[in-house]
Amino acid sequence: MEYTDSTVDDLFSDAATLDLEIGSDYNMEEVEMDSETEAEDDTASEDLNATMKSIQKLTFLMGKNKGIAAGLSTKVKTYGEVMDDFVRNFLIQNGCVRTVECFETEWYDLKEQGRLLDCHLSEPPDEYTRSLEVQGILSKVQQQLKQANLLAQCRQEMTDKFRKERNVHRMHHCRIAQEKNKLINDIKLLRKHYARYEPVIRALKKKFEYVTRAKAMLMMERDKLKDLIDKAGLNKGDDTESVVQQEEKSEPVAMYMGKPDPLVMIRPDRRTIIDATPKPSNVHKFTLRRTFKGHSMSVSNVVVHPKKPVVVTASDDATWRMWGLPAGDLIMTGDGHKDWVSGLSFHPSGMQLASSSGDCTVKIWSFEKARCTHTFSDHTQAVWAVSYHESGEVLGSSSLDNTARIWDLSSMKCRGTLRGHVDSVNSVMWQSYSSILCTSSSDKTVSLWDARNALCVQTFYGHEASCNHATFSPRGNLVASVDADGVLKIWDVRQVMERHMLNVGPHSANKVCFDASGTMIAIASNDGHIKCFQLGMELVPVNDLTGHEGAVQALMFDPVGKFLISGGSDGTFRCWA
Repeated sequence: MEYTDSTVDDLFSDAATLDLEIGSDYNMEEVEMDSETEAEDDTASEDLNATMKSIQKLTFLMGKNKGIAAGLSTKVKTYGEVMDDFVRNFLIQNGCVRTVECFETEWYDLKEQGRLLDCHLSEPPDEYTRSLEVQGILSKVQQQLKQANLLAQCRQEMTDKFRKERNVHRMHHCRIAQEKNKLINDIKLLRKHYARYEPVIRALKKKFEYVTRAKAMLMMERDKLKDLIDKAGLNKGDDTESVVQQEEKSEPVAMYMGKPDPLVMIRPDRRTIIDATPKPSNVHKFTLRRTFKGHSMSVSNVVVHPKKPVVVTASDDATWRMWGLPAGDLIMTGDGHKDWVSGLSFHPSGMQLASSSGDCTVKIWSFEKARCTHTFSDHTQAVWAVSYHESGEVLGSSSLDNTARIWDLSSMKCRGTLRGHVDSVNSVMWQSYSSILCTSSSDKTVSLWDARNALCVQTFYGHEASCNHATFSPRGNLVASVDADGVLKIWDVRQVMERHMLNVGPHSANKVCFDASGTMIAIASNDGHIKCFQLGMELVPVNDLTGHEGAVQALMFDPVGKFLISGGSDGTFRCWA
């Protein structure tokens, strides 16, 4: 129990009153002190100075350790009021003086008798202290309640904010859903609307293609008739009658002799060939003239029409396309193969086209009918190349199945199979005015075959890598071949020997071609260059054409030798002149 100043004053006043009352009841007498007692008092007074010194010393030590004691947290322990003081204070506060006297008399009597022990006495309940403790706990709880209320208020504000954001997002979601449904309905209406025009567009497209093909055919027929008129000399009437009479006289003879074998051809007059030999191409002056984006994928082959400035390109996108030069207008598209298209060859008349593909087929396309007229599917693996015979009635093809085949276009059957290579046959080419067929293979050899009996008549050895392509010169006396190491070899067919060898590597040489004179050679290289050489006693470099962004896959001179067409892996074909 803690005492305040007012409580202490009340206690002193009560004690004085009690002394007066006690003094009135008892007689106070003076007690005489003995000499021994006085001597003891003097000794005690003499020790007072020593006690004061001890107190000063203790005070000094306490002041010295004051800094240490200041850092320690002190806790004052309050002891409760004892039972007799509690009763005494209670009675005095209520003015029960006589009761206090009786209580003290009886209390001390019991203590002297030993009937009251301090260990058996419990402290009276201190309600004031408990009230303070409860008040402290209450204040803490109120503070926690206040904080909880603030936190709940913040949470409520956040909840309201999130609820508003949710409502906003829900509103936007509903709006977007409505817009989406509206757009879906608009798209459906547009699809229905444009579906009405699809038949019209298809009809117009068919008409356009038909008109384009008809125009191309008319131009071809016009040029063909013009050439016939120039050759026959039909400008004079007498000449016309003589030509008609000659045709009438020759018809019975042809009927009597029957149809000749297309593989057995009579060579024209050698003097005519010499006189008709074109001049060498000006390859040293060739530069890039035009670039055409022909396909979405690599251009694997190009061929030039034998009579018109028309180019056909084959691509890995499984189509071939016909283009008019020099503008590069698209004339026709051939779509029918199921895999990449690799080989192309024009019919000598220019009215048909043969194509080979990775789908193991060879197709014959008619420009007059504007469709595929026949499909050969005897090959068991991809077909790399095709080549028409000079007669136009026989077709050769080479395949990944290690064979080359000869197709009779009259009966539409396989006339013979050339077996002998031990690896893929990569190219096939006919010798002019003969039945000899040249093939190149991945077994590093170049072979010559007699198409009449399907037998190999000669094999050239010397390449150290896969032979990618081989071709005859216009006169047919030379064979040029290239391999994967970039090596070019010129073979003499008559002497059966290697005449020239040139390494244009290290990149692979994909294709080689002669110009119309047979004196200029162009090589398509995997490094994007077209390397041109002049053939004589030695191979002399003439020009190096650059422009392709990837490997050059194919190239070909036009029949006159005025320009060169090339196709590359960049999906373009380019004109050099």
